[in-house]
Amino acid sequence: MTTDEERQRLMRSHIMAAIHSRDTKPELIVRRYLFARGFRFRLSHPRLPGRPDIVLRKYRTVIFVNGCFWHGHDCPAFHLPKTNVDFWRRKIERNRLRDADVQRRLAAMGWHCITVWECELKKERRADTLLSLEYTLNRIYLSDRAVRYAPPEEESLMAAEPEP
Repeated sequence: MTTDEERQRLMRSHIMAAIHSRDTKPELIVRRYLFARGFRFRLSHPRLPGRPDIVLRKYRTVIFVNGCFWHGHDCPAFHLPKTNVDFWRRKIERNRLRDADVQRRLAAMGWHCITVWECELKKERRADTLLSLEYTLNRIYLSDRAVRYAPPEEESLMAAEPEP
């Protein structure tokens, strides 16, 4: 391995080591917005599949704040690295499959899943994205608690036998 390749590998390793999975800037933007609007939540609930970033129990909703690179979002912000392409392609594909599986399992448990992408939180789109998120949460809350009216049946239900 040449010194140039070794230097590039060390640089990538240094960059990747600095990336954290919790308390990222996009996640903090969403959390601050929700808290300021009165939504109360838990972070990374250990009993739920996939440990969602934000869990709103009152709304039976989980929010995943995904980075476009790590989860392979189809947007201009996503591009594969030019080195070790096969490794990154497999890794990102595994992440996509895992995300789909986790969301299926959560839906089977009765949870609503919302994914907020990093590119949707850029300054030019942030306000619309966060407003849409708030609207969606309120809509989920109202639809889950809506009173379902069933018309009365024509036949009355009697506890005793009818008179002969």
